[in-house]
Amino acid sequence: MDRIEDLKNRKANILGHEQALKTAVLVPLAEVEGKTGLLFEKRSPTLQHQPGEICFPGGRKDPADGQSQTTAIRETCEELGLIPDDIEMLGELDTLITPSSLIMRSFVARIKDISRIKINPAEVERVFWIPLEYLLEYRPLEFEVILKPEFPDNFPLYLIPQGANYPFRINRLQQYFYIWEGEVIWGLTARMLYHFLELLKGNT
Repeated sequence: MDRIEDLKNRKANILGHEQALKTAVLVPLAEVEGKTGLLFEKRSPTLQHQPGEICFPGGRKDPADGQSQTTAIRETCEELGLIPDDIEMLGELDTLITPSSLIMRSFVARIKDISRIKINPAEVERVFWIPLEYLLEYRPLEFEVILKPEFPDNFPLYLIPQGANYPFRINRLQQYFYIWEGEVIWGLTARMLYHFLELLKGNT
């Protein structure tokens, strides 16, 4: 019964978070040629995962990081050759949880001086900036992806009411595509970008 009493002081978490891949990214703003721009990275072609794709700085959370914000800053510094003092944190976006058990925390920040950026070629091929004003007016391509359950042969469907005919919930995901000077921003990066821009527009 003491364990039940302990629930009064328990802080809730996300169910299944122990098995989830926890990541954190930075959505970096800076002044570029007199305009506010948003920084994107093109991942190194030699990386094992998602080589050559467009992303925000960030990566996997290490146990030593503590807070997810620390992960976002650490990864940004490693990838862009910065130090934490080069980054001014502005706020946090909503947490993204994917069907593949990935938990992504995203933080908006300002890079104080872009001349201090020295990319790490082992992780980043190059960086580029897109004017925030342009992105706020841009209409991305939008598609819906439908994810349906798939069961192994030994799954006990007979234990479920209606068996294989049970009306399982269909997972629908919105996918966005932003195209800039031949580069395509899609996937989780595009979803967080869309969320960020909608917040700035006051639509969410």
